[in-house]
Amino acid sequence: MPSRWKALPHAGRLGGVVSAIVLVAAGGGLVSATALSPQGPGSSRPVAAPLAAVPAGSSIGVCPGPARLLEGAPVGTDPQFSPESATAKTDVNAIVLGSSANGLPGSRLASLEGGTLLELAKTTPASGSPSAAAKPAKAVPRAGVVSQRGVDAVTVLSADAQADRQASAGAVMRYTAEDGDLRGLAAVACQQPANDLWLVGANTALGRTAVLNLSNASGSAATVSLELFGAKGQIQAPGSRGLLVAPGTTRSIILAGLAPGQERLSVRVRSAGGPVAAGIQQSVLRGLTPGGVEFIAPATAPALHQVISGVDIQDPAGLAGLTGKSGFGDAGPALQITVPGSADAVIAVKLYGRDGQKALPGGGVVTAKAGTVTEVPLSGVPAGPYTVAVSSDVSFTAAARVTRGLKTEDASDFAWSAASVRLGSQHVVPVPASGDRYLIFGAPEGRATISYTPITADGKVRPAAAADIAGGTTASIKVPADVGGSRLVGYLVSAAGDPAYGAVLLQQDGRQDISTVAIAPAAAGQEQVPVTLGY
Repeated sequence: MPSRWKALPHAGRLGGVVSAIVLVAAGGGLVSATALSPQGPGSSRPVAAPLAAVPAGSSIGVCPGPARLLEGAPVGTDPQFSPESATAKTDVNAIVLGSSANGLPGSRLASLEGGTLLELAKTTPASGSPSAAAKPAKAVPRAGVVSQRGVDAVTVLSADAQADRQASAGAVMRYTAEDGDLRGLAAVACQQPANDLWLVGANTALGRTAVLNLSNASGSAATVSLELFGAKGQIQAPGSRGLLVAPGTTRSIILAGLAPGQERLSVRVRSAGGPVAAGIQQSVLRGLTPGGVEFIAPATAPALHQVISGVDIQDPAGLAGLTGKSGFGDAGPALQITVPGSADAVIAVKLYGRDGQKALPGGGVVTAKAGTVTEVPLSGVPAGPYTVAVSSDVSFTAAARVTRGLKTEDASDFAWSAASVRLGSQHVVPVPASGDRYLIFGAPEGRATISYTPITADGKVRPAAAADIAGGTTASIKVPADVGGSRLVGYLVSAAGDPAYGAVLLQQDGRQDISTVAIAPAAAGQEQVPVTLGY
């Protein structure tokens, strides 16, 4: 068995803990059955049991492969890909955080099949035990770095648990092309696999191509079922259930084969067995003019409140002239809301810019029908970066489209920023190496303080900076090329105070390129499971 799969013992350990608890309880019944027998009505009493510790699992990030152009006219759901443009480049940037006491955790960048591409630190028997703290490793840098590693397929960043904590690690994949039908910029945070994911922003209308990619980095087969939601309701599609994704493989599905002609399409991905990483390669071609490419990442699960960061809006006058033309309705910024339940939702949308809240034309209150995807235009406000806060009386999930380009004859680009989690402590935020890069932070209410600590290519964690974010505002921080004479590769981000949210905004000077990267959740510590026995 490849060593990479040995670094994924979380489920097995949990199963062992649960089995041990069951056996102890059963054993107690055999030894003293009389004592455990009910003595009559009302005689039941709880028996307190200690918390069962569940060891922290490995940190896993699955990075999608390069954007691929479909070959010919696709038939059904199985894609055939043709070579991408001559200028296309795809790379991965990653950070694994260590400590002065323990050094770096065992970590590596590998192919999806398990072959190691780059080893950051070797796995050691003590890497997950507290005794490792007794062995300082002063020669080991505080961070392990993967910088501009060219890739041509799906890759996996993995880092072993250390001192009963999940390793702090993160990776981002970036694709760029200056020519061809997939011209543009697309970047996405490498994803922790899960068994239930929501993707918002797909489009299968004329000239739009959406390819769902399902990657299984576990050692168990995954059986995936899809739930599809369109503008008119849930879509029942033959072939959307029981999709097998073998270990170490990626399955690609053309969504037009399941839901053709959908200008607004959301997909719920549910996996039985192994967890999967899921994303949608979305591209636009208006006649012969490229309209951009993006990797749609999962949004947070349906809830009554969602926040979206990194929504950068262009000049409202230019947008009004562009989106009114045939075929350019999706060339402007918009919020898409998916309501999966059986009740309609009354949605309130608020936009917070640099100097406070900006009113949306129409007031920002809409009714979203149950089981549908509703779109709310975000144009009509001054240009600049925004944080979008959305609330409702019914659970929903959401994402926002961001666009670049105001001329119909020129190539344009777009991005999707999905609803994300509240910022906490020690988020690892890798940043692609080139272009114009910005940290975007927003605090819908109250006041928040954001600490952002640069990490450089030499593995050093540099002195932190801080930003005070007033409630109802958004801050934009330009990312420098280098810090202390070494190229900057990312940040360690922490937030304090009232809820704050963040994203990385990517642009390219002289080109209409744009992409956004969500800040991934921070690493988890050791969990404890309470077990209560009663009779």
